[in-house]
Amino acid sequence: MILMTKDNLFHGLVAQAANCVRCPEMCERAAVLSELNGSINARVMFIGEAPGRKGADRTRVPFSGDQSGKNFDRFLDSIGLKRSEIFITSAALCNPQKESGANRRPSANELRNCSDFLRRTIELIDPSIVVTLGGVALETLKLVHYHEFKMKDDAAKVLRWNDRMLIPLYHPSPQVLITSRHERAQLRDYKVVARAIKLMAA
Repeated sequence: MILMTKDNLFHGLVAQAANCVRCPEMCERAAVLSELNGSINARVMFIGEAPGRKGADRTRVPFSGDQSGKNFDRFLDSIGLKRSEIFITSAALCNPQKESGANRRPSANELRNCSDFLRRTIELIDPSIVVTLGGVALETLKLVHYHEFKMKDDAAKVLRWNDRMLIPLYHPSPQVLITSRHERAQLRDYKVVARAIKLMAA
């Protein structure tokens, strides 16, 4: 009998995501799931919306190569959290694009198709803290384990979800920083993550 290690299980999941053809419009896109997503032993997992065309779809590293990634790195740095200490994934693993090539929001069907990969990733990494980045990621968690949390009511709160701590945060995109949650507020939000990590370690 062959014992499957966590590494083997993760590489199997990566291979399945790479070969997934559930979404017709995504078949030419590559799933952003690999060792570049972070530590599979991380106690903190961040979940974004989808890889950006100029960011993770190009670099293969979630939240890197574009302004959202630069903002995310700045917010992590503000609480002394390193990428090597976390795992980052997305509600949709492939980059959804309009006919023009611009980013678009993942469809409900695409999020549903990808939710099994999200569920299995959470089960495999088994983080103590899950941090969603934006409303799409928070809403998609309902497909993994149902909840009734809303961004407008529950942003930057430490909640209980699926036997874990859940912290809904706003997306670090430049548009969100201008229209919904400015930088000073997001920096305060990340202090909630820092407090949760200290609570986890206590």
